Amino acid sequence: MYGIKILKDYPLGDMVARYVTDGEEKQVGLMLLPADLPLEKLYEKEEAVDALVQVKLTGDIYNEAYALGNSMRNGESVRRLALREQRMSQESGKLVIETVMEAPGKYEVTHTLSWRQGDPYVRIFCTLKNTGEEPLTMEMFESFSLGNLSPYQEGDGHEQMFVYRARSVWSQEGRMERIPVEDLQLEPAWDPHAVRCEKFGQVGSMPVNRFFPFAALEDAEHHVFWGAQIAHNASWQMEIYRKDEGLALSGGLADRDFGHWMKTLAAGERCETPEAIVSAAHTDSLDIFTERLTRAALEGLEKAPESERNLPVLFNEYCTTWGNPSHENIQEILQHIRGKGFQYFVIDCGWYKEEGIPWDISMGDYEVSKQLFPEGLEKTVQAIKDAGMVPGLWFEIENVGRAARAYQMEEHLLHKDGAVLTSYFRRFWDMRDPWVQEYLAEKVIGTLKKYGFGYMKIDYNETIGMGCDGAESLGEGLRQNMEASTDFIEKVKREIPGIVLENCSSGGHRLEPGLMGRMSMASFSDAHECPEIPIIAANLHRLIHPAQSQIWAVIRQEDTIKRIVYSVANTFLGRMCISGDVTNLSEEQWRAIDDGIAFYHKIAPVIKNGVSFRFGPKIKSLRHPRGWQGVVRMRAGMDAYVTVHTFESELPEVIGIPLPEGCPENMAEIYAAGETDLWIEDRVLKYRPKENWEAMAVRLTGR
Repeated sequence: MYGIKILKDYPLGDMVARYVTDGEEKQVGLMLLPADLPLEKLYEKEEAVDALVQVKLTGDIYNEAYALGNSMRNGESVRRLALREQRMSQESGKLVIETVMEAPGKYEVTHTLSWRQGDPYVRIFCTLKNTGEEPLTMEMFESFSLGNLSPYQEGDGHEQMFVYRARSVWSQEGRMERIPVEDLQLEPAWDPHAVRCEKFGQVGSMPVNRFFPFAALEDAEHHVFWGAQIAHNASWQMEIYRKDEGLALSGGLADRDFGHWMKTLAAGERCETPEAIVSAAHTDSLDIFTERLTRAALEGLEKAPESERNLPVLFNEYCTTWGNPSHENIQEILQHIRGKGFQYFVIDCGWYKEEGIPWDISMGDYEVSKQLFPEGLEKTVQAIKDAGMVPGLWFEIENVGRAARAYQMEEHLLHKDGAVLTSYFRRFWDMRDPWVQEYLAEKVIGTLKKYGFGYMKIDYNETIGMGCDGAESLGEGLRQNMEASTDFIEKVKREIPGIVLENCSSGGHRLEPGLMGRMSMASFSDAHECPEIPIIAANLHRLIHPAQSQIWAVIRQEDTIKRIVYSVANTFLGRMCISGDVTNLSEEQWRAIDDGIAFYHKIAPVIKNGVSFRFGPKIKSLRHPRGWQGVVRMRAGMDAYVTVHTFESELPEVIGIPLPEGCPENMAEIYAAGETDLWIEDRVLKYRPKENWEAMAVRLTGR
């Protein structure tokens, strides 16, 4: 490789972390390579070492050639850094590599890469310390940077390199796009002079509002993927950068240009970035690659409450009462769902609202409604427990509604430009305020403890935007506030050991690895009753672990058996949650639900420990889907299941789904509405659909 020397290679299971330097052994870059491809057969390129640390301090010179306003990477703050030392430690199956870069007398940055034995990913973060005597101000500090990508390609690898990112908007989360590098104008010019950079991300406190904090690059010719997720619940960015024949992928905190972020460090102070989950793999399957990243969630699940071990089914009354839960209607619901296999019963929003005031403008005071629960919540909680379920309660911890008394407590709310930060009918607690922490400890933790709740749904239905007052910059104010929110969540877990936490944000606006690692599961979307549910649910397999993806099946009294099977089969793509008109269903309707719950319990181990593969034509419109979708989830050599959904359009006479290598072929059980024409031929599952808008699931075993 042109001008690049190998500093050291570290084997990490099926990957190799290769640290490289320039000719002066001053600058250091990081390459992550699949271990099963020859490490010595990498092309020499016209490329410089791309620094593994990306930071920019105010007052320092920016990168040249039209970089200003485009990217802060590789400016003077990076170029003055030099390698001081690299150290490696190993303990209890975990390897940690620390690379210390320094600008003597000014600052030092420690790049930390950790890998746990057997994991298909690494975790990376950076720490900057002010080693000078004067304050310094950062305006960009990223979590990770993989440089010198496309090492298997000669030259710039034209027409072989592709970018993946996942778009996300309310109720249409996780739309993956694959874009040729050339379409983003990321090919080098005739002279390696001008910076090319595709920077994207999200600004605000809903980290999955626009894009998921995910990016990947693919070498399509050599079947290699590189990619990362950022674990951060506030503004973030990804950058795909190029100046010469090399490519780089980096990301972390949204910078000053993108996220209005600056942070000042006094002498001796430190700043640590959010963590990034990073992987590389030799595969031609995006599904296999993304599973390597989402598997990081299993670390959190290992610490989850005991009740979560078998992915139990839950009932949420929101789509039954629509924000009007009461002791009376919950009692009636319990009479109809008792003994049906539900382990959690969640009382959703509205339990606190005053008569005549909607639930979504009255959160914040959290006094139990005397109209809905005239004797308090004690009897209701006891009724849930008597029915054999863990009681759960909804809170929107960080926001307050305009009808709440808390809305007027302006000294404890976030401000922006000196005024209370207000979004239509919501304001935001200043989570950095000790008074707010004490208030929420009483209102939230106190309520959960008083009544004996074992489950909390944490909702969040508005974004702060670029940030708030109270710090060096609006972006740093946002970062501090969201860090304090995370601290409160950890306090809930300490105060109520064993509590199950659900991560919700207008459905799926907080599906980032940091919060997901702290909670048991998440609402996958607010698409509660829509026909596009299975499409969204399947998309999310590439972005969050299905064992954490709570999918709703809302059953209506007028639903046909075909429609009920369609809805229930959706939940096989994640965690099963039932809601709807359960007090008015026929025996036949209940039989379809009961059969689905029984099927779910049998496939739960595969949901928890499997790998997913999606098949079918590209779905162009989620609101008006056409075609069909098939998802295979399997534990290689053990068991698997397949779900198929048909949508609007002329269907093929036979749908064929290739069974991946290692997938068993014995059909043990089918979940469908009526008779199903289904068989396996030459390792292809073949299904003859009868009509549009139907679903089928089949369980496969090797026995």
